[in-house]
Amino acid sequence: MAAMEPKVICVLLLVFSLALSTLAQGQTETCRVAPSQRKNCGFPGVSPTECAERGCCFDNTIPGFPWCFFPMAVIDNVPEDDCEF
Repeated sequence: MAAMEPKVICVLLLVFSLALSTLAQGQTETCRVAPSQRKNCGFPGVSPTECAERGCCFDNTIPGFPWCFFPMAVIDNVPEDDCEF
């Protein structure tokens, strides 16, 4: 029975890795937003936790711009019909 445990663990790790990679490929938003493009999502004094609970991004390193802001949509694939080349 003990010889089966490493095999089961390996299979579970493989399944878990594949699931995570699939989730990463489906990501449709990013917090990499230029400060001038940030749209406020919070309120004065919002904490990083409160911001995340709203589904928003938090970055307090740039004064004068919203610290809690909406994520930007990511365009992964442009359909061939929309491509001009």
